Amino acid sequence: MFSLRPTATLFALGAAALASAPVMADDVHYNQVSVRAEVNQEVQRDLMTVTVYTESQNADPAKLAAGITETLNKALGEARKVKEVTIRQGSRNSYPIYDDKGQKITGWRERAELRLESPDFAALSKLTGELLASDMKMAGMDFSISNPARKASEDALLKDAVTAFKARAQLVTDALGGSAYKLVNLNLNTSGYPQPYLRAPVMMMKAERADAAPTPEVEAGTSQVSVTADGVIEVTLP
Repeated sequence: MFSLRPTATLFALGAAALASAPVMADDVHYNQVSVRAEVNQEVQRDLMTVTVYTESQNADPAKLAAGITETLNKALGEARKVKEVTIRQGSRNSYPIYDDKGQKITGWRERAELRLESPDFAALSKLTGELLASDMKMAGMDFSISNPARKASEDALLKDAVTAFKARAQLVTDALGGSAYKLVNLNLNTSGYPQPYLRAPVMMMKAERADAAPTPEVEAGTSQVSVTADGVIEVTLP
């Protein structure tokens, strides 16, 4: 005697597959196009950063550390008098100095840094000149965009990026002969290119008076801030 159950099972599976076919077809999207638009703006660097340091060597590591600390504390005291300047402790390290054979330690060398930041270029320039006229040396100076200025420029560019995206989407729709388009998704990304503007310490020194501490010249320059709109549109074709 033969059983009809396998045939019935196959029929049931076939019917289920046919029933799900329209659902799968609904998930397929046609006439979708990726569109990208980018807008950018040159933004003035409004934050100045100066790194100063003290460095010395001594056969006695304890005396060396005490001397470095004294010089650093003196610089910190001067910097704290300028309210417009933010002070950050930089790196501090020491390492041994060996004899010509590289076997015996003959002394120690230590270096300590201070990082000074301010949107007030004049105040920080004056302070830097005073520190350089004492016992500190300059490791570098650079300029960047502060977070508030960057956010303000990015917010202003967001609307421009969306407008540019809509114009390009309409251009693509017209090129394809479409009657309209709908937005499937849209991503907005912001980016900035700091490109720090560095000045060599030798080129930055300028004496305003014969008895004045040398004041570094500053030239901040600009950085480019960009907003990119990446998205997908679906074009309606006749």
